[in-house]
Amino acid sequence: MAEKRKTKTSTEVKTRYNQKTYDVIAVRVPKEMAEAFKAKCTAEDIPQAQIIKRAIEEFLQQ
Repeated sequence: MAEKRKTKTSTEVKTRYNQKTYDVIAVRVPKEMAEAFKAKCTAEDIPQAQIIKRAIEEFLQQ
């Protein structure tokens, strides 16, 4: 079966949509904390972003 080629146009469209729809929130944490967070997310098969989104939602509801 032939591999589907990803087009540059498709990537550009997705990038424009993401820039229009989403914002980036960055945080710096100690390396040990980041490693532990990533490891726990992987072990529990939970996307890292999902944890952050939940925390923000809970904070906003207070």
